[in-house]
Amino acid sequence: MTEIDKNKLSWDEWDELQNPPPAVTDFDRVVESAISRRSFLGGVLAIGSAAAAMGTLGNLMSSTSVQAQDAANRFAFKPIQAFSDNTVHVPDGYSWKPLAKWGQPLFPNVPDIDPINGVSVENSNKVFGENTDGMELFVIGDHQVIALNHEYVNNETNLPHNEKGMPKSADDVKILQNLQGVTVMEVAEGEKGWEIVLDSPFNRRIHHNTPMKLSGPAAGSDLIKTEADPNGTDCLGTFNNCGAGKTPWGTYLTCEENFNGYFGSTDPNFAMPEDFKRYGIVAETRYGYEAFDPRFDVSKNPNEPRRAGYVVEVDPSDASSTPVKRTALGRIKHENAAVVIARDGRVVVYMGDDERGEFLYKFVSSGIYVPGGDTSRLLDEGTLYVAKFSDDGKGEWLALTPDTTSMKMDEICVFTRQAASKVGATTMDRPEWVAINPVAIEAYCALTNNTNRGVKTNAGGDEMPVGGANPREKNAYGQIVRWYPENDDHADGKFTWDLFVMAGNPDVHKDTYAGSSNINSGNMFNSPDGMMFDSTGLLWIQTDGEDTNEGDFLGQGNNQMLAGDPVTGRIERFLTAPKGAEVTGMTWSADKRTVFVGIQHPDAPFPDGEGKLPRSTIVAIKRDDNALIG
Repeated sequence: MTEIDKNKLSWDEWDELQNPPPAVTDFDRVVESAISRRSFLGGVLAIGSAAAAMGTLGNLMSSTSVQAQDAANRFAFKPIQAFSDNTVHVPDGYSWKPLAKWGQPLFPNVPDIDPINGVSVENSNKVFGENTDGMELFVIGDHQVIALNHEYVNNETNLPHNEKGMPKSADDVKILQNLQGVTVMEVAEGEKGWEIVLDSPFNRRIHHNTPMKLSGPAAGSDLIKTEADPNGTDCLGTFNNCGAGKTPWGTYLTCEENFNGYFGSTDPNFAMPEDFKRYGIVAETRYGYEAFDPRFDVSKNPNEPRRAGYVVEVDPSDASSTPVKRTALGRIKHENAAVVIARDGRVVVYMGDDERGEFLYKFVSSGIYVPGGDTSRLLDEGTLYVAKFSDDGKGEWLALTPDTTSMKMDEICVFTRQAASKVGATTMDRPEWVAINPVAIEAYCALTNNTNRGVKTNAGGDEMPVGGANPREKNAYGQIVRWYPENDDHADGKFTWDLFVMAGNPDVHKDTYAGSSNINSGNMFNSPDGMMFDSTGLLWIQTDGEDTNEGDFLGQGNNQMLAGDPVTGRIERFLTAPKGAEVTGMTWSADKRTVFVGIQHPDAPFPDGEGKLPRSTIVAIKRDDNALIG
């Protein structure tokens, strides 16, 4: 495979190519699990049954509008068909308009992107970054401020004059570094619709060179000290920012996912530390930073990759504030961080580790959240747990502590995957976004896919048997698991679970790969990824999967966004993306009359039309009658 082909791989495919997991050795056990999955599925796929409906209704926190609504009226739109073209489609009665596009100015007197030469190094930290992902909207006084992620860049597009887009200088590296990270921007609706407020004091770019603080048990550890930071408390940059979260005290949580892709070695004889393998850190990178910035050369700075892979807290109300990496929430390939307050006031953060065969986590704070009180240590002091799902529909949260893992606390925070393996957590089918129902005590996790299920182990050698919440081998479609905390308390150590949906293709398959009973020819999809609940309790599902529209994916069209009703299990398609694009990230305006949705890495010349660059874009969607939309 040529290098240019590698640059077009997804991050998951890149990791698989660079560091393939070992094959399963206990093959007989895998076969036995596969044979038994048919009888198992009858017990966990309760969608559409009275048991599922009553289970969810029994957890509803109120008996007001959500319970009283007729199920058919939960969807205020006519579902759309699948599309395979080069634009966005939404239902009749809705319209969309671009809000922000890659390379668009965030400040006055900054030019838009040059379609021939790209963005200059001088302006690369003053424009909207590339490949938008998770986002949240904050109301700050009379202002509406969106914080959002820029997960990665396409080298060849940003360095158009370089062979295969590889950097030739430190300035080239800086362009790539500045176009990733986080944007904080004020937005306002006027006669032309929603626009960026260019002269807002809230606007800022956070990138790979922005000063950060390290906090929590790993701060000051020898594991993360470097020559430039002998105290192990200060670092630069946030990397591969994927999903996001929002705290009750008004801060933004940006999540570092595939950070491993930035760190390489200029010394071909350098012996990689043993822990690098579990996180996929290898000598070759997609960006070539290490040739011009020694911070990314592990042969010179072997501790630097251990300073990435965290949840980073950002204060969107203060553009001069320093972001904080919260090491107590673990070092994994974080997808998002879903925050909820437990019955006793403690803060609970759910997190997925997006790699085949990795784990689902939650953090429970030691302190109590008090509105208006000190929140500076709430995400530093507490207990990190990892999920174990049993085949009988029950589960438990296993604490990651020195007693349970025989590891020190700083080691648990830096080598979190290894700690989770030690306690016997359940290997999952790429746990991505977690969403918490605002009107029911339940949470959901998108398990996007896992073609290695029942075939190989994960990167740590943990088996990935077929069964439980991961019921299909060579799973190319994905599923969404749902759990109900025991005692109606998200801080409780036990839960029950079921599968809200198993994606599939009923037009191609007649077995479990057809999907669960709430999947049909009109709503089928693959690879659920992003998820958000609206204020009414509808679950919005965004996909990042195959859009070939062939073979196993025939009839599924481009990636899409769907709405799901947790009570009935009904799922309907609301939006389709341009060819090649992922739908990821969403948030609502303060009045709930606009929903903002991310369109990442389109292949097509979107949104500006033929002859223009394909640009990652945030679109603003409204009802034509200006009614509520979420």
